[in-house]
Amino acid sequence: MEFPEYHFIAIGGIGQSALAEILLKEGKKVSGSDISKSKYVKKLENLGAKIYIGHGADNIQGAPKIVISSAIKEDNPELKYARENGLEVLHRSDLLKVISQRYSEFFGFCGTHGKTTTSGLCAYLLSKGGFKPAYAIGGIIPELNTNGDCEDKNTPYFVAELDESDGTVVKYAPKYVLINNLEADHLDFYKNGLDDILKTFRKFILNLRTDSRVVVNIDNAGNQKLLEENSDYGNFVTCSILNKNADYSAQNIVLDVLSSSFDFYKGDKCLGKIELSIPGKHNVSNALGVAACLIEAGFGFNVFAQYFKTFSGMGRRFQKSAEFDTIRVIDDYAHHPSEIKATLDAVKNYDNGRVVAIFQPHRFSRFSGFYNEFLDALMLADYICVLDVYAAGETYSGGLKPSDFAFELQRAGKNAKYFCGSIEEAAEQIIGTIEPYDLIFTLGAGDITKMGGVLNELYMLKK
Repeated sequence: MEFPEYHFIAIGGIGQSALAEILLKEGKKVSGSDISKSKYVKKLENLGAKIYIGHGADNIQGAPKIVISSAIKEDNPELKYARENGLEVLHRSDLLKVISQRYSEFFGFCGTHGKTTTSGLCAYLLSKGGFKPAYAIGGIIPELNTNGDCEDKNTPYFVAELDESDGTVVKYAPKYVLINNLEADHLDFYKNGLDDILKTFRKFILNLRTDSRVVVNIDNAGNQKLLEENSDYGNFVTCSILNKNADYSAQNIVLDVLSSSFDFYKGDKCLGKIELSIPGKHNVSNALGVAACLIEAGFGFNVFAQYFKTFSGMGRRFQKSAEFDTIRVIDDYAHHPSEIKATLDAVKNYDNGRVVAIFQPHRFSRFSGFYNEFLDALMLADYICVLDVYAAGETYSGGLKPSDFAFELQRAGKNAKYFCGSIEEAAEQIIGTIEPYDLIFTLGAGDITKMGGVLNELYMLKK
């Protein structure tokens, strides 16, 4: 019997599954466990992984390296078995580091918001251009139908989303980096907010190779502070949609409800126009940063520019999840106030009907830590449906509740309501409040992603 070389605990996670797919395509033997057979798990099984549903020590065969994420607790039976039997345990970030070191042209995308979209866009552009990159992304690239790949073992190109939420970003040393923005977030880990994040990113950039290029979006206040506090670092490259004096800038920006475009400048020279099939200033910033990274890596503008228009965005990033009659439902992973504001601002010119936000707060710590900021962000919607908090492993320890939040919105003059219960229970209540031509956004990082499909089913039943 040939035992697996790697065993993933919770192999169906978006980060875990990307790494498992790369290993499988490299010819490695992989096993893994999860609580259910999701589409990610089924795909890995089809690629040759040995899959176990449910967690148990018996799932570990032989002496594989055990791969975990920060979500895995020490009392997990598989992790306990690995510790007790001296098996090597790798955090997901450690494995990503090992994989990344095989590639000379490593593109790393980080920052508080936008790293999934920017890393996915870069992988997509390189793939469409025929460069066959390897990549590990925290979301599905719809046109490529995967979040991880290793099509050509000899490619020099590797693209990865680098997570700062648990501080592991400091482990990596990409040659090309994009830092889109830095804001206070993950307050369970960064107790002092932005100050702690900036300390982490200083450590990150000082660990980079001497020939690295770090593209920084200077429109963000946190990024500006990073530049000020690290003026001794000489490999920064700036980009901006506001400042024409940046190394790279987006000028003559055109924003439509569901698309955008801009002229791409390097210094004072226009290299050409970039057209996007996704809306919003934040996506102009995303595209600008990716294009800057590719130019810094030596690619000609015309090698990749034509493919921007065919990129439909990442899974769960401004992704249409349902459409019935005149009503559209857009699913978006936005779970930080800045992300929600950017998403809703992208459709501020929508005038066919109401912009409806169905908001599921993610984690009690984030909801309480950014309570007022969430209120401000959601003021951009015409009608706000507030759901219960998706705990993501946390427990409620007191403080303001979603019902209070909805009341605060009402006091501010907004049409807002609180809907309790599961997604299915909330949808049963919400469906009766939907109007023709509503543009509905389901916002959050939890199971809110199911809402579009449930609303569609309920709408059809009521017809």
